[in-house]
Amino acid sequence: MGTPAKCLPSSTAIGATFDPALIEEVGRKLLAEECKLKAASVLLAPTCNIQRNPLGGRSFESFSEDPYLSGMIAAAYVKGVQSGGIATAIKHFTGNDKEDDRMAYDSVMSERALREIYLMPFMLAQKHAQPWSFMTAYNRVNGTHASENTHLLQDILRKEWGSDALVMSDWFGVYSIDHAINAGLDLEMPGTNKWRTLDLMNRSIQSRKITARTVKERAKKVLELTQKCAQGAPEILDGDGLEYTRESESDKALMRSLAAQSIVLLKNDNGLLPLKPKEQGLKKIAIVGGNAKAVVLSGGGSASLKPSYFISPYEGILNALGENDSNVEVTYSEGARAYKTMPTLEFDLLTEDGKKGWTGYWYAHQSDDSMTPLSEPIKTQYIDETKIFISTSYPAGITHRWTLKLKGQLKPREQDTLFEFGLIAAGRAKTTISSSITGLSKRRGEAFFGSGSEEEKGTYQLKAGVSHSIFVEYCNVRAPADTDPNEMVMDSNPGIRLGGAEVQDPDELMESAVRLAKEADVVVAVVGLNADWETEGYDRTTLALPGRTDELVSKILQANPKTVVVTQSGSSITMPWADDVPAIVHSWYLGNATGEAIGDVLTGKVNPSGKLSLTFPKRLEDVPSYGHFHSENGQLRYGEDLFVGYKHFHQRKISPLFHFGQGLSYTTFQYSDLKLSKPTYSENDVSITASVTVTNTGDVAGSDVVQLYVTFPTTSELTHPPLMLKAFAKVRDLASGKSEAVNLQLDKYAVSYWEDRISRWVVESGEYVVRAGRSSAPEDLTLETKLILDQGFEWNGL
Repeated sequence: MGTPAKCLPSSTAIGATFDPALIEEVGRKLLAEECKLKAASVLLAPTCNIQRNPLGGRSFESFSEDPYLSGMIAAAYVKGVQSGGIATAIKHFTGNDKEDDRMAYDSVMSERALREIYLMPFMLAQKHAQPWSFMTAYNRVNGTHASENTHLLQDILRKEWGSDALVMSDWFGVYSIDHAINAGLDLEMPGTNKWRTLDLMNRSIQSRKITARTVKERAKKVLELTQKCAQGAPEILDGDGLEYTRESESDKALMRSLAAQSIVLLKNDNGLLPLKPKEQGLKKIAIVGGNAKAVVLSGGGSASLKPSYFISPYEGILNALGENDSNVEVTYSEGARAYKTMPTLEFDLLTEDGKKGWTGYWYAHQSDDSMTPLSEPIKTQYIDETKIFISTSYPAGITHRWTLKLKGQLKPREQDTLFEFGLIAAGRAKTTISSSITGLSKRRGEAFFGSGSEEEKGTYQLKAGVSHSIFVEYCNVRAPADTDPNEMVMDSNPGIRLGGAEVQDPDELMESAVRLAKEADVVVAVVGLNADWETEGYDRTTLALPGRTDELVSKILQANPKTVVVTQSGSSITMPWADDVPAIVHSWYLGNATGEAIGDVLTGKVNPSGKLSLTFPKRLEDVPSYGHFHSENGQLRYGEDLFVGYKHFHQRKISPLFHFGQGLSYTTFQYSDLKLSKPTYSENDVSITASVTVTNTGDVAGSDVVQLYVTFPTTSELTHPPLMLKAFAKVRDLASGKSEAVNLQLDKYAVSYWEDRISRWVVESGEYVVRAGRSSAPEDLTLETKLILDQGFEWNGL
């Protein structure tokens, strides 16, 4: 029953803008203001962990595989939000790169990798934006849980970086009293303390495991953050505490613009895009694919929300074609289903009084230990969704064990329909359709943050014109399973999910899409992942698209070579058909304005300027962390060390499917005149200005991103990645035939590495190579020059 809210593009999409100025504006105008509407003084973001493996369930929540891009985008995000008086909680500090075993695995990495890769985004955010709070990761780092890690929280964050931020735990991410208190963890979240109760804290003081002085240090940080929030946004504290949904036209325009600017044009052979029906003589366009009409706007888990509005790709493309005054006919077929669990049913269910959704009846039990509910409910509640993560939002005063009964009516079908239902429960549940029990949840699964059951499915023959009754009975106690007889009470993660869809023959579904493709002048296939595949709580097991999606794309191509493929995912996917498709558009997860942004780009209303914030490999085996992305007896070994993402591909000379930083435009650009200023040295710093001239050599105005990569001296005794992004700048709306000189600043971070023997940053004298271009691809790095540093130096801190 969350309040509908703005849903912005995924963090990987935000990273793909390569535009800190835009992200700072979004932070100030959208994110900070949305927090105020939700009466929230602290925004639990941004996430700036490194995408070391695209299989990570929450990879879509991080900005990039590159630490410099991640850090500069994170800094802009923090600066924008906090300029609006709202605190940020930058997270997850640190090494939080996978979901399986997330509470326990130990991120084992070298100190150089820790400093140069995984801490770098946090360090840049601290240097440029000073987050008001940090959130620790669930996992261990080199043997010690992040929430108990003195090296991270005291030695680095507070002493070395000089941060005065509050440090909070992730939700239920505290595992001790004394270790966390003494290490510098100020606040246990989510506020319902499991460890920091008055009794346990007093016992710890009495046993001299902690001191009252240390407790006061931790409490002081909580009060300091409270004061910052009170001064930054007093209207929240003085307000009514209620949540509101409000959107201005300028809000919608900015969300639409942000989404469009994050879209990446990966391929456009023979100028198939943009679609101009009148100019191209297009009479019929077929839209196919499992994501075309689906509600796919974000990844799952904590990132999911109830959107205030949503435009599907199908709607957006249809509207964009209409805006061009074209009379083109648009046809549609799903083609191949892409969902992992059955689609939720809130739009198919009605309450007795005709509202969308169903009615919930909460029952206390005869006692806390009893499994028998009382005869009368203690609360009746309207519920407008069928994926219900209850968490701790059960009625006050209810018994430890309780029951929730849910009742609704399925909208009548026009004809007899075989319908398949799917039930998942973090607890135990059963579904009854018109007096027929179809499913009992009993097998352990991954849903609801690892507390849920596997989806239990059953079919039911719906009669035409009949409003069938739907009844689900749920209890917050897990049913015993063959592999786990423990009947655990779900006190923090109770949840229930009912989904369903009409049963359709997969072959017939695909044949319908192929038939429409043959009849059309152009096909737009919208395919990808969704919040079931990419989510908090578990990792992906493959980079492949779900089900028969790849088969669908291949068959559509055979039927009509003029096919545009629009992909949706928050991280890398494989595309075995990529060489044969003339046009590929990667659209990430785009939030509320998904369809509008896709329609704008496909029809040329917006000239795409997004760049890949991560590498797309040809196969999983090419990923740098392949072979050591699993928790082995609790240890996760970062065997790729410094060679994360594109650095690995360059080091091993492996050609990816698409390079980091790649992204095409409907125009063309030429780069020239790479120049470097003479280095100037100040106390523990160096400053160099690079300049590049960008010329629009195409026919339409466009924006592009100049990317600057540095290679360290070959005379260094240490191994360094062969290519490292160290600066970037966006050229906006450059008119056809026009040129613009772009300046990029390099500082000590562009030419330094961590020397773990002395625990300091070091700049070596020597000959560096600086390359500039449109991406990290060798063929795009068209400009190269030498940088001579005749002085070396070292420092500690920021």
